[in-house]
Amino acid sequence: MNYRQKYEEWLNNPFFDQEVRGELAGLTDEKEIEDRFYRDLEFGTGGLRGVIGYGTNRMNKYTVRKATQGLANYILKFQVADPAVAIAFDSRIKSEEFAREAALCLNANGIKAYVFDSLRPTPELSFAVRRLGCIAGIVITASHNPREYNGYKVYWQDGAQITPPHDRGIMDEIDQISSYDSPLTMECNAAKRNGLYIQMPDFIDEEYIANVKAQAINPKIISQMSSDIKIVYTPLHGTGNIPVRRILKELGFEKVYVVPEQEKPDGNFPTVEYPNPESEAAFELALKLAKDVDADIILATDPDADRLGVYAKDKDGNYLSFTGNMSGVLIANYILTQKELKENAAVVETIVTTDMLKAIAKDAGVKLFEVLTGFKYIGEKIKEFQEDNSYDFVFGMEESYGCLAGTYARDKDACVAVMMLCDLAAWCKYRGMTLVDQMEILYQKYGYYKEGLETLTYKGIEGAEKIRQIIDNLRANPPRELAGYKVICLKDYKTRQVVDLTTGEKGKTDLPESNVLYFQLNDNAWCCVRPSGTEPKIKFYFGVKGENAEDSQIKLDKLKDGLTNLCN
Repeated sequence: MNYRQKYEEWLNNPFFDQEVRGELAGLTDEKEIEDRFYRDLEFGTGGLRGVIGYGTNRMNKYTVRKATQGLANYILKFQVADPAVAIAFDSRIKSEEFAREAALCLNANGIKAYVFDSLRPTPELSFAVRRLGCIAGIVITASHNPREYNGYKVYWQDGAQITPPHDRGIMDEIDQISSYDSPLTMECNAAKRNGLYIQMPDFIDEEYIANVKAQAINPKIISQMSSDIKIVYTPLHGTGNIPVRRILKELGFEKVYVVPEQEKPDGNFPTVEYPNPESEAAFELALKLAKDVDADIILATDPDADRLGVYAKDKDGNYLSFTGNMSGVLIANYILTQKELKENAAVVETIVTTDMLKAIAKDAGVKLFEVLTGFKYIGEKIKEFQEDNSYDFVFGMEESYGCLAGTYARDKDACVAVMMLCDLAAWCKYRGMTLVDQMEILYQKYGYYKEGLETLTYKGIEGAEKIRQIIDNLRANPPRELAGYKVICLKDYKTRQVVDLTTGEKGKTDLPESNVLYFQLNDNAWCCVRPSGTEPKIKFYFGVKGENAEDSQIKLDKLKDGLTNLCN
């Protein structure tokens, strides 16, 4: 069927309720109708993410049921005795409804669902999956996307987001579901009576909090500095408020100021256009409060509390922003220099994360591993280390404001990142320093590494084709020079081929297949191009190393312009 036929089907089929047909009947823009129905909402390598609304290319209870039926079919193939799935949700519009629909679909297929009774951070779901011995997990969230979005992330029994072969297996099952009226469901009270719909046990909260707190490095210094450190925190209307405040309070931090306008969960995100802690605009209210109370550090978590944004005060009283790479290497260096490590200690980062971590790990004598973009691949490494007893994972990070200390979870955790940075801030203040001073110490020791990210958005059918053309052209015709840099090597993770562009020598990557192009440049520079897995965007990552802050910024700006101009 074409998009018009699909639209008419949803508009006239009595299976879809009056709310659905009323919303669709009110559509007058043909492009809007086309966008809602030109495809099924894609279940990517992590799950669903899309605009909330009715249609095959939207997040609604019918697309959630279809995805869950595919997941249920895949789970049942394993013939596990008494299978169970853990389910969490954030503060977004319809998150609780979608969580319930997913649970009831699983229940109708004979699969138990442990469902949190209210919103929880994504990393707590990762913890719960393993703690309860579930075969899978689901989180209803669109992370840091705009308010009109919601999403559906799937985890496997190791507590990490699905990776091969499970992602492909689930997608294949979903693709075999031909109609939206075929997924099973049942009445909630009946599911509860039959022991299928189960409220998440209270001990999950207690044990998750205890595991986060166990990662603290200098509790004695925290105790000594507890009344001196001033912390401003905002959950950006999301899930972080209760767990973050509890963790900081129980560790002894006395002066924690929460942005009142952003404290309560609200899927409309009324104080921010974009609930993203990477965005300067998201910190407007937090910065105002910080200046009023003379805070040392400002922290913001995204709606599902897996990403953290940071500002810190310098000695002149100015508040400076920290990228995810900066906050990540601060935590990494703190762990590697202050914690007693095993001989087989290891850190993991994604291929688009700062090269400074490589220098820090080498200096500490710690093994560093690189993985594809996506924290699920870091989670996969943790599992691998524990299964073959090869390395002791101590820290993992990605450039997109996510990191994890410890192995209690298999996903990035903004709650532990908040705690670690407050721990470090207390350690710095104890020595008469600020976090800004500590960052400068790392720059002077290892070099002025600086990274950037540029995205281009192309929506709809034409946009998807444009993104494909850009990637295909770069793959077929890789540049030999970029913004004055010589391109030394191309790593094509789709073909899994490495080409030395100076000698023509070819080799193979040791990472899984992914539609990613990585260009190694001379003078410690690099760039990377990949399509987003969750949004209609193409992403350009780049990094440089300069002699000082000004030099690195000049180099970065030049490289960014050269890369984006090449693709426009």
